[in-house]
Amino acid sequence: MRNAFFKGHGLGNDYLVVDPEDLDFKVTPSRVRALCERHTGVGGDGVLVAAPSRRADFGLRIWNPDGSEAEKSGNGLRIFARWLHATRRTRRKRFTVETKGGIVDIALEIDDHGDVSSAAVAMGRASFAPADLPCSLDVPELVDQPIRVGSRELLFTGVSVGNPHCVLFRPKGRDVAHRELVDLGRALETHHLFPKFTNVQLVVPRSRHRLAAWIWERGAGETMASGSSACAVACAAVKRGIAKSPIRVDMPGGRLDVEVTGDFSVTLRGPVAEVASGQLAESWVRGAAKGR
Repeated sequence: MRNAFFKGHGLGNDYLVVDPEDLDFKVTPSRVRALCERHTGVGGDGVLVAAPSRRADFGLRIWNPDGSEAEKSGNGLRIFARWLHATRRTRRKRFTVETKGGIVDIALEIDDHGDVSSAAVAMGRASFAPADLPCSLDVPELVDQPIRVGSRELLFTGVSVGNPHCVLFRPKGRDVAHRELVDLGRALETHHLFPKFTNVQLVVPRSRHRLAAWIWERGAGETMASGSSACAVACAAVKRGIAKSPIRVDMPGGRLDVEVTGDFSVTLRGPVAEVASGQLAESWVRGAAKGR
């Protein structure tokens, strides 16, 4: 089917999936923005674009709703895996996917209806090195480092799981206010310490094996959930001795489970759901084809 799309979500974090071979237009930043627009497009927190790979079974490019590209997305990878299975591009339960943030191994869980209900994604090894984030601080590791936001000086832990994250731990016993997430998320995403910008997480420890996290995604803003963010906050908590693997990460959209090994290799497990599949209208495609 020409100009076909697939829409799925992981805990409310929704993505569109397309195959360039099926499209009558090239995927560009402006067209990604048009697709993700919730009033005049299909709507989504990003677009997943199938790509060729010589190093893995499949390749993937991940676009944020503002038209920028992301290196890796845990929710996006699970949605992409469900699309691969639903469209019969693979019937295997385990395969690899190449992203800009590295190659990941994905294992599917199939329900009684033959659908992918959840997936485990081996996200690779986390790093706290400034060069991997990247971050302009000249320190060996980005653990409990000071950062100034207006008149406030805060402590953050910087983590890369193939894409950058700035994790701030907040006091126990309370939730993070929406205004605090928006204010800190906007300020930290584009902070001068992060020349390529960063994802931001505000985290409240609940127990040794449970964290609550609120997510501000680079290029997307506030989101219901984020797989790579869940991995980042779990790794930051283990690094600081706040939590111990395995870790449950509760986000506004629901729960993800993260395992962190001694060398900070990370595996993410969580549900994935299909929302819709269909075909873009010819008139919409004609309009998209005129854009750049």
